[in-house]
Amino acid sequence: MSFESALRAAHMRPEDPDVLSELARTALDEGEEERALPAIARAVASNPTARLWQWKGLLERALDEHERACGSFEAAVRLDPADAGIAHGLARVSLEAGIESEHLFERARGLAPADGAVLLGLAAARFAAGKGEQAEAELDAALRGSALWIEGHHQLAQLRSTLGKAEIASASLDRALAEQPDRSVLWQALFDLRVKSEDFARLDEAVAAARRTGADPRLLLMYEAIAAAELGEAERADRLFDGIKAGQDDPLAVWRIRHLLRTGRTQQSLRLIDRELKGPRSAFVWPYAAIAWRLASDPRRDWLNAGGRLVAVMDLRSKLPPLDRLSEVLRSIHMARGEYLDQSLRGGTQTDGPLFSRTEPEIRALRSAVVEAIEGYVARLPEPDLRHPLLRCGRDRRVRFAGSWSVRLKGEGFHVSHVHPQGWISSALYVALPPAMNSEAKEGWLQLGQPRPELGVGLEPDAHIKPELGRLVLFPSWMWHGTMPFPEGERLTVAFDVAIPR
Repeated sequence: MSFESALRAAHMRPEDPDVLSELARTALDEGEEERALPAIARAVASNPTARLWQWKGLLERALDEHERACGSFEAAVRLDPADAGIAHGLARVSLEAGIESEHLFERARGLAPADGAVLLGLAAARFAAGKGEQAEAELDAALRGSALWIEGHHQLAQLRSTLGKAEIASASLDRALAEQPDRSVLWQALFDLRVKSEDFARLDEAVAAARRTGADPRLLLMYEAIAAAELGEAERADRLFDGIKAGQDDPLAVWRIRHLLRTGRTQQSLRLIDRELKGPRSAFVWPYAAIAWRLASDPRRDWLNAGGRLVAVMDLRSKLPPLDRLSEVLRSIHMARGEYLDQSLRGGTQTDGPLFSRTEPEIRALRSAVVEAIEGYVARLPEPDLRHPLLRCGRDRRVRFAGSWSVRLKGEGFHVSHVHPQGWISSALYVALPPAMNSEAKEGWLQLGQPRPELGVGLEPDAHIKPELGRLVLFPSWMWHGTMPFPEGERLTVAFDVAIPR
């Protein structure tokens, strides 16, 4: 059923719990939470059931109204304290809101002790409370009894990395493979972990170890090809890629493109890029199209950049809460001691969870200022173009975030060049900066348009942008971006990805 059909049904049967549940469900699927919420609110006022309160809370959560969502879930828990899903929902929205939630996850775990999502939420709540080692021990213990819980292995590896223990990130998988070396699913989990951390030498070693156990040859061939290409072993990579038939759905397409660009075969990469831009993985291919078109002096490069009109620099300082107070709030939630396995920062930490869902007044004010800035940016974009990755999207939808976080870099810290394929518009907002940065050396500056050095294409940045307190930079999520190191001090930023409009 479509949302419009569900909305009509709710108008006709405003107290039918099944109709209202369908309305809420389709609203969440289609991004129509604001239009569905009044009907659910009216129904819960006249007939307050646990299920309706839960739906109301889920709609409010999707709107980043977490304080209201917590209230709705609390009402649902009071009406049905034995429902594990409702208990988990209250714990989850509380965690996202920045409210102490350990006890809520512990209660949810008591109701659903075998639910892995609850255990992962409890680990996140412990981490947020400064109890990362306890979370680590609990996840590790759970994995000893459930060695095939792949998501648990990945989350434990990420947790260990943020605790500054990247060297033992894969320990639970290593243990599971020692006990069950014939399980291809465990080998693939280890391979994916090596890819995520960009440790391609250890990926190559893992593939060789898996081959000795008789693991799936096709799986091994795929990951060996990735390792060879990323290690710069061109002949071996060519041979391996040639041995893998590339159909219409080629999971190695991006890795093939990277290999072709790295080895100077731009024209071959263009043919593959043109094909993949028509497929389901186009979001992952646009960054490489930008490289290839630039190398080939293809006029589509200018079309993609829209004549330089897709990068905006705005001064938000007058609309933000006092930066010294905002800095204090952000520093208080930087709980990590190490870097995420799959993030771009080097020499710093990143906050966990959706920053803009938190309920601190400073964060709410920050979010409001950012939303207003994004709306202005979108309103000033060039004319719609259905072929273009940024300009083809609708502009009449509420601003949503695919992610929001803070990064704290210290002396010699920087971001390696990267992209955000899950986003539509990406960002950098400067909250605190070192007292002095050498402008001539562009210390700490944002770089746009320069690919990762390991691609070996030799392209310089298209632009450098100087950090200024309260300055917000917006740019397409497919655009390569990174930062220059700075010698000492603190560089505190907020970043976010605007979600692709639905």
